Amino acid sequence: MYDLVFRKVRLSGAEAAVDVAVSGSDIAVIGSVPSGTGAQEVDGSGLLLLPPFVESHIHLDTVLTAGEPAWNESGTLFEGIRLWQARKQELTREDVLQRAEAVIRAQVAGGILHVRTQADISDPKLTALRALLELRELVRPFVQLQVIAFPQDGLIACPDNVQRLEEAIRLGADGIGAIPHCEPTREAGLTSLDICFTLAAKYNRFVHVFCDELDDGHSRFLEAVAELALRTGLRERVTASHVNATAYYSEAYFQKLLGLLVRSGIHIVSCPLINSAMQGRFDGYPKGRGIARIKELWQAGVNVSIAHDDIRTPFYPLGTGSMLQAAHMAVHLAHMTGREELEEALRMVTVRAADVLQLGDQYGLAPGKPASFILLPGRDASDLLAAQPACRYVVSQGRVVSVTVPARTVLMEQLLFECKASEAI
Repeated sequence: MYDLVFRKVRLSGAEAAVDVAVSGSDIAVIGSVPSGTGAQEVDGSGLLLLPPFVESHIHLDTVLTAGEPAWNESGTLFEGIRLWQARKQELTREDVLQRAEAVIRAQVAGGILHVRTQADISDPKLTALRALLELRELVRPFVQLQVIAFPQDGLIACPDNVQRLEEAIRLGADGIGAIPHCEPTREAGLTSLDICFTLAAKYNRFVHVFCDELDDGHSRFLEAVAELALRTGLRERVTASHVNATAYYSEAYFQKLLGLLVRSGIHIVSCPLINSAMQGRFDGYPKGRGIARIKELWQAGVNVSIAHDDIRTPFYPLGTGSMLQAAHMAVHLAHMTGREELEEALRMVTVRAADVLQLGDQYGLAPGKPASFILLPGRDASDLLAAQPACRYVVSQGRVVSVTVPARTVLMEQLLFECKASEAI
């Protein structure tokens, strides 16, 4: 007997329906399962089976703070930073946990079971970091949460953050970061990267850098990140987020950079929702797109994922956490509306994002892997990106953790017919 069986579900790209059987916390069978062998059986007709969505870059410490202490009226990164600097003075453990847990619950309902969050460590008490590390343990039974120590105020601009990075590692942070484009000078930005990579190599932690989040073709820290990944041997454990400046690079320089990025093995995370709203604010017309060159990076062989980033924060006042919403925005901005390009965009919020988090054998659809998957209505990526449907079922480590009953709309056809008939008379 199996603990749970979903009947007649479909795999992406396949026409024939299959059954999925779960034993304990693992997938036992994907194929044909004899009738009556499941302790619990669910009819999955018309549902697409996918591995869970992966959120590769979000700020759970800032979520649900939009308008506190004021709204970001300019919509710029710099005003967002100033507002967050004021809001984080009021952080408490309870405040961070309450907001972050509310978002985690919404993420689970949306099929997200793996999350990498940033935690601002510019607070001397490390309030946000400590709260998110606590949350990591609380949600472990159904969500894998990685916590990255993020020095929002810089490492050279705020030297105390260097010690806080080490303290964050001691407390159990999964990775550390830097924000070189916000340091006082390019030289200071390079020094901040050296500090970050030295500590990550020493303590065997992930590196996750906020990189070139500017509409400035002269912001070129991405090349330094790739070179350091090669030099330190950290390679696939290194991620660079945003990289909006790539939209402003000359083609000759960008092509040279592509080769270095491929050799380095680093990952790129694009955040199209927030960057489409925030970038280009200083441009006259014609305005630059200000979005990482997702399509060209992917086509060259760089692993690219798509992230939501912010949910109702001083940086971005909107957002639901939906990974399909983020991917939907990405395919518009990156001009990725071809059939294979749409499939790739879906991979950027599933398997490619899983590679960013280095999930390895703990992710995917195969017998023996953890029984963590989602079922949602649709035939393929184009259906999912067009309709952005809710997940009908979310299964985490063998347990159904979320069920969404579809909304039912009834068109009053008889009433419409009667109205037209009366008009004809």
